[in-house]
Amino acid sequence: MADARVWYFVREFDRGREFYTRTLGFRETYVDWDDKWAKLELGDMLIAVSEGEPIEGGVAMVDVEDVRGDAERLRAEGVEVGTVVDLGGQVTIVDVYDPDGNRIQLAQYGV
Repeated sequence: MADARVWYFVREFDRGREFYTRTLGFRETYVDWDDKWAKLELGDMLIAVSEGEPIEGGVAMVDVEDVRGDAERLRAEGVEVGTVVDLGGQVTIVDVYDPDGNRIQLAQYGV
């Protein structure tokens, strides 16, 4: 597996891992329990989460099949979700935020 493309810091390691795996559907491919960091993947997007103070930085853009459906599902689960934006019929995007305020962008192409 290639190195993670985006690294997110989360205040509580287990809560962060649960959000990315259970809520967003990432698959955990490696965990370092001593240093509290994990590699996760969803499709072609590879990220890492590590326990620490969140910082502003890169944004993972994750391809999904149904941006609007995912946005509704995540809102119903209490996740902070932005406005769904259609960019000229080429791509539809929405920002979602993990419990520590890290931004992840969901994208659906050719809508």
